[in-house]
Amino acid sequence: MPCKQGIGNRESGIGMARTLARLGFVGAGVLASMPAWAQAAAPTHIDSGDTAWMLTATALVLLMTIPGLALFYGGMVRAKNLLSVLMQCFAITALVSVLWMLYGYSLAFSTEGMQAHVTNLHSFIGGLDRGFLAGLTPDSRYQTVPESVFVMFQLTFAIITPALIIGAFAERMKFSALLWFSGLWLTIVYLPVAHMVWSGPGSFLGDLGVLDFAGGTVVHINAGIAGLVACLVIGKRRGYPNVPMPPHNLGYTVMGASLLWLGWFGFNAGSAVAANGSAGMAMLATQVATAAAALGWLFVEWIVHGRPSVLGIVSGAVAGLVAVTPAAGTAGPGGALVLGLIAGVICFFSATRLKHKLGYDDSLDVFGVHAVAGIVGALLTGPLASPKLGGFGTVESLGGQLWIQAKGVGFTVVWSAVLSLLILKLIDWTLGLRVDDEQEQIGLDISLHEEKAYNLS
Repeated sequence: MPCKQGIGNRESGIGMARTLARLGFVGAGVLASMPAWAQAAAPTHIDSGDTAWMLTATALVLLMTIPGLALFYGGMVRAKNLLSVLMQCFAITALVSVLWMLYGYSLAFSTEGMQAHVTNLHSFIGGLDRGFLAGLTPDSRYQTVPESVFVMFQLTFAIITPALIIGAFAERMKFSALLWFSGLWLTIVYLPVAHMVWSGPGSFLGDLGVLDFAGGTVVHINAGIAGLVACLVIGKRRGYPNVPMPPHNLGYTVMGASLLWLGWFGFNAGSAVAANGSAGMAMLATQVATAAAALGWLFVEWIVHGRPSVLGIVSGAVAGLVAVTPAAGTAGPGGALVLGLIAGVICFFSATRLKHKLGYDDSLDVFGVHAVAGIVGALLTGPLASPKLGGFGTVESLGGQLWIQAKGVGFTVVWSAVLSLLILKLIDWTLGLRVDDEQEQIGLDISLHEEKAYNLS
């Protein structure tokens, strides 16, 4: 949360205490070095209002994957592959939940061995001291909410991130390969990036000064780049781009997009980890940016193609949701409006013209929407956090923060691309990534699960 900075004044001391408390790093030594009034500012109890909001936000974020993302993606594939997409989203939800309990939360949020502005192994990955959620009790506290609620809230982020990637290789990956890829990608790619951005003083990107309120780098750039690498490694769908492959049920897609829009309030406003003004402003910024991006995509598509499409307006909305994610805690309503418009227009061209020009088969535009909007949002988060542009952050140098954001984006792109490629190649050399031609022709619902989404009789 933003706080006014200043040396020797009470407000900055309280802000520092609150910030450290929010990150979960207010220990006895840190508190002892603060003035008595600053120590008193640190949360000392579980707040029922904050807890109620975070329970709600957590449920909203889980809603984004099942059924939100499942329906959004499911409607865009061909009917013979609908169940495969729903199955993948559901299975990832279950798999990641178990891995998060075993070691995921620990590797992402353990602060063992970390020290502010000291770069070591634990700047990049947490320890295993919280493995199996060791030390978690009903009384454990993270800021003003039970730590169990924070564990669950962050779990929902870990669930949706690998689930986003499946849109890039929809209709052609083996289910066994999908499970191995999701588990390895979560462990090797997602958890370190989450730790580097969100684990507090001593984290690599956090110490660098990268701003990411709710996951522009951690979730969307990370997943979008992995999606691009995956669709290139696994190859195009049979017949693409010569055989028409229209969405089989845009009604499902609209319902899924609507659930994503609703759930995103938990995603962004919940990242304040409190029921406060920061959460309220994040909710407003999310709504404004999403609406602006939906209209931006709609009108540019209308101009270019001569008609607006249902798929276009919902894709634009998702682009806006993605773009505002890193900026939601610091951008003002005006900044959110501009950010949404820019994201909607750019993502229209990246998901249509760029995709067709380069010839890659990103089935459901994971790269064109999530990576591109994530990059746009992450870069503009810095300038839009400045009070000079109506933001609520403490950014003083627009160019300086833009450069910091660019370094964060560049690091995340390289990290995700290289490690995702290695994971995919390993799986391809062992299990094999892709179904055979006959299975792809029949459809994954029948060939992999022996079930059909629609049984007409």
